[in-house]
Amino acid sequence: MLTDAYGVILSVNPGVEPHSGYPPKALVGRRITCLDVDPLHGNIRLALAHCVERLRPWRGVLLCRRADGRLIHQDGVFQPLGTGRDEPLRLLVTLHDVTDLCQQAQYDHALLQRFQGTLAQLPGVVFQLREDVRGELDFLYLSDGMGVLAGLSPSLVMQRADALLERMHAEDRAALTTSLAQSSVSLEPWVLEFRVETFDGLRWFEGRASPSRRRDGSTLWDGLMLDITARKQEEQRTQQLVSTDMLTGALNRRAFFDFGEALRARAARQGHAVPLAMLDLDHFKRLNDTYGHAVGDLALQAFAATCRDCLRPYDLFARIGGEEFVVMLVDTPLDEAWGVLDRLRTTVEAIELEMADTTLRITVSLGLAVLPPEGSLDLALSQADQALYRAKHEGRNRLAGAPNVPRVRRDARP
Repeated sequence: MLTDAYGVILSVNPGVEPHSGYPPKALVGRRITCLDVDPLHGNIRLALAHCVERLRPWRGVLLCRRADGRLIHQDGVFQPLGTGRDEPLRLLVTLHDVTDLCQQAQYDHALLQRFQGTLAQLPGVVFQLREDVRGELDFLYLSDGMGVLAGLSPSLVMQRADALLERMHAEDRAALTTSLAQSSVSLEPWVLEFRVETFDGLRWFEGRASPSRRRDGSTLWDGLMLDITARKQEEQRTQQLVSTDMLTGALNRRAFFDFGEALRARAARQGHAVPLAMLDLDHFKRLNDTYGHAVGDLALQAFAATCRDCLRPYDLFARIGGEEFVVMLVDTPLDEAWGVLDRLRTTVEAIELEMADTTLRITVSLGLAVLPPEGSLDLALSQADQALYRAKHEGRNRLAGAPNVPRVRRDARP
């Protein structure tokens, strides 16, 4: 179409009728705004004003109304012509029907909105992570679940991945680096459980993603992060039930050997020996036979509570038999171990169990051995048991050492 500066149509090409529904003769002499869905305030009027005032082309999508009333989207170009001093301003207007494209775009946008809404309701975070050829990590996409689960804005983490990575537990951050490297090389799925410090404390997440290699050498992972804190807490409760003696709260025999082997391996790597002691309540059978098993249970509970008070939280303390217990002292030199165990013995000796008509006292005998680097836990337990037997043979309520454990008298550790 060719119009004057006021938008009056001067001429049109023959293709205008199938395009707009108007015969060419019906449009010549009318204002082009008659094609606008809003002739007084629509975009055609704004496009005309732009061209006339600035003498510059305008391009944009216009919502127009055909002669039959149907709305169509037009890609419009308004080009000023004849801008010389003696030439009247005219406008060359080209319209192209893009209704199908606009409808597809609207459909895609609506679909994307629904998809985003669905992602926001998921109990997790949908993500796309990239590792470039230098090994740098950045998130190309994060769903709104990042804000719900971790209290972090998705846009912030996409701008700076360390906003999330810095909150990961140090051990888990190292595991993340290793596991991503393995997945990047093998292109096998990535799976990792890790801890993140969030607005309401430390929480557990599980990440799962599928990798793909890009042409530029970078690796992309498309995946999902789920909050598994409740599951981990339940696993910990179950593990506690499985590994704990229900009467005394001490580790049970199975758990002691599991943790004891782990402690032995750690000490071996450091080249350290580990003091280990067997403990046995004196005359416990007599106490049970005289006062009953209920009183015997109270004595065991009081004894176990006293031992925990005398030991550090990370020392191993376990019940491995009826009245038999074992202790492994973590990061404790042998000379200090004598003092620690002697203090435990005297503290147990001070226990008083108030019965209806009497006060009961209990004592404990202890046998100390040393688990050397590269030594056997079973052998060390056997040596501690022999030392315990000697402590009982020598009168009970005493601490005896295995033959290879010299007696060093020293104050107990604080």
